[in-house]
Amino acid sequence: MLKLQGECWAITDAAAGNQRQALALAEQLQLPIRHLLLEPRAPWSWLAPRLLLGGLLALPPAQRAWFAPPWPTVAIGCGRAAALFTRMLRPLSNGTCHTVQILDPRIDPAHWDTVIAPRHDQLAGSNVLRPLGSLNPVDEAWLADGRESCPHFAELPRPRIGVLLGGPRKGIALDADYAGQLIARLTDHQQREGGSLLVLASRRTPVLLTEQFRHALGSLPGLIWAGSADGRNPYPGVLGWADHLVVTPDSVNMLSEACAVGCPVSTFVEAPLPAKIARFHHDLREAGHLRDLDQTAPALPVPPLRETVAIGRQLRALIAARQQTQHTS
Repeated sequence: MLKLQGECWAITDAAAGNQRQALALAEQLQLPIRHLLLEPRAPWSWLAPRLLLGGLLALPPAQRAWFAPPWPTVAIGCGRAAALFTRMLRPLSNGTCHTVQILDPRIDPAHWDTVIAPRHDQLAGSNVLRPLGSLNPVDEAWLADGRESCPHFAELPRPRIGVLLGGPRKGIALDADYAGQLIARLTDHQQREGGSLLVLASRRTPVLLTEQFRHALGSLPGLIWAGSADGRNPYPGVLGWADHLVVTPDSVNMLSEACAVGCPVSTFVEAPLPAKIARFHHDLREAGHLRDLDQTAPALPVPPLRETVAIGRQLRALIAARQQTQHTS
């Protein structure tokens, strides 16, 4: 394994999905990690990452003190707000910091040393790496830790069906009608196959949908988790113990993490998806990672979708080559 020198900054906003991707990739570099949660003020927040003029003033004074020399060896940003700061680091560091941006920055990727954008974004460039899904920390060790954190799940009747609920987004209406149809299918499956249902809401799941699931499924073996009022978040445990995962179609991150587990993954789609999400679903299905909820499981298991290690290996090689060039010049 290539040995790198220096420090890695992981730069994100408060979005949990952005933090998980940036930190998962940063861990692959095996450098000391400093996580900077930076949120620009207007007008930079409106125009990030396009507006660089006076960029340091985009940060409130407390955050400005964090974003200061000495500059890191590598900076990994995820999300549009972070893209402003990873873009700024190239001139600020006089080109010594390898700048990495996860997700399509919506401007020329040449403004960064490396851009990592999922295939369905259809972003092209000589410095663009294109995984099928989103980066995440899910591997065998992570799943084992999840099982250890929730040992009581082992006592639940099998098959243990993990149900991951996202929320409505542009072009995808996760409403009461959708929830009712999904509940009917889950209930029918549980009546035929037995087992348990472990239903997890996300931050984007409307409260009314959560209560709909709680009312309909609360008497069945398993759990309904919708927030801290229901106890500690059992998400790693659910993924670790699941025999089958059912994921709503709206979230690239949730689908990617489910497909990294190694068990069958299903989704329920009741209406045409927006083009970008539809491309992602198509790619997952073509690779055998995703099926419709009503489809039977494949005869042979599909290897889990785990791309973070490979992307990390490519990134380490790029940074090591850069360090070698700097050392010899």
